[in-house]
Amino acid sequence: MQAVDVMTTKVITVSPDADVREIAQLLLDNNISALPVVDADEKVLGIVSEGDLMRRVENGTDRRKSWWLQLLEGNNPGEYIKTHARKAREIMTRDPVTVGEDESLRQIAKLLEKHHIKRVPVVRDGRLVGIVSRANLLRGFSHQKADAEAVSVDDREIRDAILKEIEDITGVWVDRINIIVADGAVQAWGLVENPEERMAVQVAIENTPGVKSVENNIGMMPRGVGGA
Repeated sequence: MQAVDVMTTKVITVSPDADVREIAQLLLDNNISALPVVDADEKVLGIVSEGDLMRRVENGTDRRKSWWLQLLEGNNPGEYIKTHARKAREIMTRDPVTVGEDESLRQIAKLLEKHHIKRVPVVRDGRLVGIVSRANLLRGFSHQKADAEAVSVDDREIRDAILKEIEDITGVWVDRINIIVADGAVQAWGLVENPEERMAVQVAIENTPGVKSVENNIGMMPRGVGGA
């Protein structure tokens, strides 16, 4: 299997000038822990994670260090930026590791381990086309054949058709759904807001030509998350 077979294709992104409050709300609303920062041409400039926001000082909660601690540690410009910055470009991790669509799952797993990261953007000609997380990798590894890593062209066409049907017809947010296909067997993962959306995804998969079986692992969004 390759990145193209497991990646989330509808990636929520922000611009370099996005406000930290906007970023925090996007993470909460979509139940995600990080998102890419892209320019007008969809080139990946960085990634902002919930960890980047944790130390952000809001609403006057800045607690100044005692004079003796400041004397011992000195002033730290980097620390000040992390706790007071207001824009994505100021807090993002710059020049993140990226992979191409044809990168193998095993190689992606090695990159995540080597760089101590949880996800990697997928690019085509320098532009963002998807993202692969640890969860995507685990789902791919659990579904691939024991005797081969290859996924047929037909499987990829099935996956594309399912995602298109979900996005165009069902009304379900496809950015919250991940589809894995191997030898016509489909696994569906992700989160939806109600049982009707879960069933809509199920029906979309069952109605796609070439599908041999369906394993629906889609869960419900936590209460209070994802609403307007």
